[in-house]
Amino acid sequence: MSAFKKTNVKVYSKNEQKLTPDNIYWKQFGVPVLLKEFGPVDYINFSPIEPYHFAVTCSVRVQIYNPITKTVWKNLSRFREAAYGGSFRSDGRLLCAGGEEAVVRMFDVSSKTPLRVFKGHSAPVHRCFFTPDNTHISSFSDDKTVRLWDIPSEKELSIFSDHQDYVRAGAVCPSSPDVVLSGSYDRSVRLYDTRTSTQVLTVDHGSPVESVLFLPSGGIFLSAGGTEIRVWDAIAGGRLLAKISQHHKTVTCLSLASGSKRLLSSSLDRHVKIYDVSTYQVVHTLDYPNAILSVAASADDETVVAGMVDGLVSVSRRETKEIPSKRERHKVSYRYVSDQREFPTADVVVREANADTMSKSDTFLRKFQYSKALDSALLPYVVNKNPHVTVSVLQELMRRKGLQTALAGRDAKSLLAILRFLVKYIGDYRYSRTVTDVSNVLLDIYGDSWDKFPPDVCQMVQRLSVRAKDEVTFTQNLASLEGMMEILLAGSSVVSSESEGSAGIKSTQSAPTWHPSETAQKTFIVNVN
Repeated sequence: MSAFKKTNVKVYSKNEQKLTPDNIYWKQFGVPVLLKEFGPVDYINFSPIEPYHFAVTCSVRVQIYNPITKTVWKNLSRFREAAYGGSFRSDGRLLCAGGEEAVVRMFDVSSKTPLRVFKGHSAPVHRCFFTPDNTHISSFSDDKTVRLWDIPSEKELSIFSDHQDYVRAGAVCPSSPDVVLSGSYDRSVRLYDTRTSTQVLTVDHGSPVESVLFLPSGGIFLSAGGTEIRVWDAIAGGRLLAKISQHHKTVTCLSLASGSKRLLSSSLDRHVKIYDVSTYQVVHTLDYPNAILSVAASADDETVVAGMVDGLVSVSRRETKEIPSKRERHKVSYRYVSDQREFPTADVVVREANADTMSKSDTFLRKFQYSKALDSALLPYVVNKNPHVTVSVLQELMRRKGLQTALAGRDAKSLLAILRFLVKYIGDYRYSRTVTDVSNVLLDIYGDSWDKFPPDVCQMVQRLSVRAKDEVTFTQNLASLEGMMEILLAGSSVVSSESEGSAGIKSTQSAPTWHPSETAQKTFIVNVN
């Protein structure tokens, strides 16, 4: 008796994204640790010095976490109302934060002592930052003003009131302590020079501005609002360099990573996009369980933290693989020596024979149990992860002329499993031909007895009918598009040939042809009465 031949499982090609060095780099983070706060996470800021603690501003406090243990290291809770925008100074020793109380508070991080309170705003302060010289603080408020404060004297040095709406975004130039950038809900981004207390330039973002950011050189800044990020050249008078539209909901925060070579943008669409600053192309995407309000990465890229609207703080830490010890790396395997006298240094490795395993469906096919073979190919883990295996089993049943036997005499539960598979993959061009044939056979068998099954089976049959009709309509539209394309291409070829003929050039090239894709050539003959 000849040996049983296994089912030939055809592996269909998939359009997968190419694995890039950035994908490998950003996928090295372990499973994120989720920390629960008491309200929406307004702002996240990393300390610029090791061990890179990060401050989470939420509700009526600013909590400073240890990135390694993910526990609270310091808790700054001297706020009577909501706190906003807690950020570190460049030496990591001081922290400033605004809030609903319309004041800016400055704290000593190590002792949690409040050192200064800057009063003058008449509305909540959502962002405040230390200037690069570490002697001033810039604040951005809902009273439509931007103010500069002197830390030693607690006095207000400059006030800018050019905005017409809330100022919710701000930044200080990393290369100059005298340049301040602000973004407002009036859709404008303004650049100020604190030495002359004047506005240097203004640009229109087109949407309420949620975040602004300087690149390290200070000559280029970015603004985020709506679903768009815009890149501006400050030296060229605010010339627009690029527009980035990768989110489908409001962009909430911008941050730099990888030594300012990568840009992070968070959005209410639950994604964090990572861009290459040199090209502004997306190199990786991080997904989160809820809408994101703030995101930041540590200076060494070891930790990425995102804060969400429901108070969750996701802390992702890069996994470091342990290097095996020298003893483990040179561990000797067990071997059998053939002849120690003749070959004292040669070993023969006894390899374990690999058993020729057979899948469940092949086992049933070998016994001509077609119904059980189809049931094993319709198991959820096979259908969801390896639908090509199910299609291969169906093709094998058709080749053996056993498909009707496998489909006949089924109960409601098994019929539902078959119908779900057909509904899910009838629109997939890789499986549509086989799925259509199986649908026709199934309808021929049960065409007059659908009313005997429960309502959920009848509803699934109706869904199959709707899906088939949609695919037919889609195919007809593609065929119409093909005809229009051929007319346009034929007309362009005629015009080009006439122009060449008038110039005395003999054209020997034929008109280009356009071949429809496999999707356009699909036909569906599923009819449900």
